[in-house]
Amino acid sequence: MRYTLDFEQVNKASLPAVGGKNASLGEMIAAGIRVPPGFAVTTDSYLNFIVEAGIKDEVFKILADVNPDDVASLDGASAEIQKLFSEALMLGDIEEAIREGYRCLCDKCGVKGIPVAVRSSATAEDLPTASFAGQQDTYLWIEGFDQVVRSVQKCWASLFTSRAISYRIKNNFPHEKVLISVGVQKMVNARTAGVMFTINPVNGDPSKIVVEGNWGLGETVVAGKVNPDKFVVDKIIFEISEKTVSHKHVECIFDPQKKEVVEAEVPSERCELSCLEREEVIELARVAKVVEEHYGCPQDIEWAIDKNLSFPESIFIVQSRPETVWSQRRKEPIIGKKSGYELLMERALTSIKVRL
Repeated sequence: MRYTLDFEQVNKASLPAVGGKNASLGEMIAAGIRVPPGFAVTTDSYLNFIVEAGIKDEVFKILADVNPDDVASLDGASAEIQKLFSEALMLGDIEEAIREGYRCLCDKCGVKGIPVAVRSSATAEDLPTASFAGQQDTYLWIEGFDQVVRSVQKCWASLFTSRAISYRIKNNFPHEKVLISVGVQKMVNARTAGVMFTINPVNGDPSKIVVEGNWGLGETVVAGKVNPDKFVVDKIIFEISEKTVSHKHVECIFDPQKKEVVEAEVPSERCELSCLEREEVIELARVAKVVEEHYGCPQDIEWAIDKNLSFPESIFIVQSRPETVWSQRRKEPIIGKKSGYELLMERALTSIKVRL
């Protein structure tokens, strides 16, 4: 039984052990995509924790009485379960495995107490037919053995937030069938971060890649707290066809005095500046296309650019999941009764003629 697995040891076949998010990270590493190093705390760790701590039966007893249409019922059940998790003691073997995983990550990066992101990775997450993203919690810029262990336990508990409980019930996912792994991943000291789609999320055009970004960590873009800069890139010839630079008033950054990630006002001289250089947009689009080709379907990708590294080594992919809006719609011609494939081929042939 493995309590932790390095990202380099997992792939899409590892989903039952490490969840959708962690399996995807391992899959991308194997495909040669630049992903920050890290490790997964496996679903076996979670299962053993709730059994050894003696809270498993009580958790599912509480869930059995929940009314998903009653906010008070959901909140009450969640609060009871969160209390059970916070008061439970972690099995010694599991805690030691987590500490050893973090120790090895620090050694790999050559930094003692390296800052990490601690993210949930549920087995029903990032599926082509369901959007479970954001149902569990993430903890950023966690440093030190004790904080990592504590954050892992909090991630486990977040499988039972009110929104997560409600979502599973309403989508007919049995609670006992959804397990949770946790990813512990080196933080990217992001100058800029955001999301990108390998299909235009506005109209479903598969010939475009849309890149959206803001200063700092990507949480402001993911949570919709800022109007991000937006770039639309042609998937064949990698030319930027649209560019929108927004007024970006807030960024998510690490505050060294508070020792935590905070939302801060963007200095006035940067508010109206593009958060991405042209070469960075093009490289992000190229990487996005590689990710899409690897998975064989449109992707919703999170990325970050490390301020401490030189281009292109500064560009990292921190997550990729199937795009779940346009991908679920009936495939129809997009422009002029032409399919996405026909549009892509047309653009490729036009590019060849121009060069000739």
